[in-house]
Amino acid sequence: MVRIILSGCNGKMGQVVTRLAKQNPDVKIVAGIDINDSIKNDYPVFNEAVKCNVEADVIIDFSNPSALDSLLKLAISRKLPLVMATTGFSEAQKKQLRETSSKIPVFQSANMSLGVNLLIDLVKKAAKNLESFFDIEIIEKHHNQKIDAPSGTALALADAINDVLEHKQEYVYDRHARRMKRSKKEIGIHAVRGGTIVGEHSVIFAGNDEIIELKHTAMSKDIFAVGAIKAAIFLYDKQPGLYSMNDLF
Repeated sequence: MVRIILSGCNGKMGQVVTRLAKQNPDVKIVAGIDINDSIKNDYPVFNEAVKCNVEADVIIDFSNPSALDSLLKLAISRKLPLVMATTGFSEAQKKQLRETSSKIPVFQSANMSLGVNLLIDLVKKAAKNLESFFDIEIIEKHHNQKIDAPSGTALALADAINDVLEHKQEYVYDRHARRMKRSKKEIGIHAVRGGTIVGEHSVIFAGNDEIIELKHTAMSKDIFAVGAIKAAIFLYDKQPGLYSMNDLF
């Protein structure tokens, strides 16, 4: 059984992970970390990472980029593999994670959904074949409580597309200030925020007289928690390195 420390345990995603972990005989959450320690769980909750002294095998993080420094200190000092499910990191923080992966196993994905990561593979194949003939636009939709925009997944889709294109594209986030025709050298990325939308990502390939659209819709937060738990089990006995959903597949 893999013993998990859950960072961000009292947030919305943390509570979903807690619920699903109880149903999985292969894992057990043995401790939580959250600045809000008022919610009672079946495991002890610490309001600071440095205070967590519970023996464990893996850390899952669904918290906030501001918690990264303290979490990395805990993971490195205890030699604990880290499943990083938080998004919205700065370039400097992404560099921190890459450097940390030389010391401990780090699993990072812009989206913990298995379906979204399949979508990334599909759009790469489509982009490679359609590059010269189709314009590419990405639309992402999320609930009105999401802070970062565009989503980490939308950027991951754009990066994946750009990786396979012969001519690299510019990302355009806002067209209202551009009084000009659309360039052939851009990928449009658009964010919608409203209601309780869990998550929806569409990649549109628009050509002459035809449109191809690849789309993923999340119906609940459970899919992200399931992916994070699978990643924790996968990471348990791995050597230091930076791992992703491609490795899990």
